[in-house]
Amino acid sequence: MPQRLSVTIEDIKANVHAALAEDIGSGDITAGLIPADTMASARIITREPGIVCGQAWVEEVFTAIDPEIKLDWLVQDGDQIEPDETLFCARGSARKLLTAERSALNFLQLLSGTATACQRLADIVAGTGVKLLDTRKTIPGLRMAQKYAVSCGSCYNHRIGLFDAFLIKENHINACGGIASAIARARELAPEKLLEIEVETFEELGQALATACDRIMLDNFTLEQMTQAVALSAGRVELEASGNITQDTLRAIADTGVDYISIGAMTKDCRALDLSMRLL
Repeated sequence: MPQRLSVTIEDIKANVHAALAEDIGSGDITAGLIPADTMASARIITREPGIVCGQAWVEEVFTAIDPEIKLDWLVQDGDQIEPDETLFCARGSARKLLTAERSALNFLQLLSGTATACQRLADIVAGTGVKLLDTRKTIPGLRMAQKYAVSCGSCYNHRIGLFDAFLIKENHINACGGIASAIARARELAPEKLLEIEVETFEELGQALATACDRIMLDNFTLEQMTQAVALSAGRVELEASGNITQDTLRAIADTGVDYISIGAMTKDCRALDLSMRLL
């Protein structure tokens, strides 16, 4: 199982602050219809199966709205949940519960949907030894949150951003004057960073194998080409498959023997899980 990505409380607070600012604005006028001293309880349920994720974001939303609201969780991040299952209960001011509802559920349903999609993909390649990687194709402002969800769904994180690993692609290669010069320059700039290069042909693969790169991304290679690339590399470097990968092709790609498969759809095309809050 992948190690859960560590997300700082500062990142979570920033996500929640932005969400509440855009939702509440100058004030929740509808919640203002409820007497200020009215207390209530609420139950948050799921209407469909999935993997739950987003507990820390939910807790921060309610804390930001009213620190007196009490939450009782019946599940934890990474748990499998079933339709009509209660995820957590909340108690406190009726006004505040309703003000917090949408922002809290937005985080929980998005991150649970991301984790659920990842777990579905991970199940397809179970037993092959391949690791499924996310990409930088994330919702702006929510990268750490979505990458955390990926790790809750039994998949793995690629680089977090442009700062923690090299991924030398076609445009970089052209601008640097070739594969060898691009990799040599990268080793000079930051020798401790993971160095990955993208190749589109066997000629480029051969050039990459002659360098000191750590990983080679096989961009839109056919299954036969991937199998040949695995044999040619003979374990000298890690190989990553990428490009137009679907659930239908995923297992066959894993069976070629590549080490990694990167899938932008994990975070780019995810569908939120259907959740609901019922005030009691």
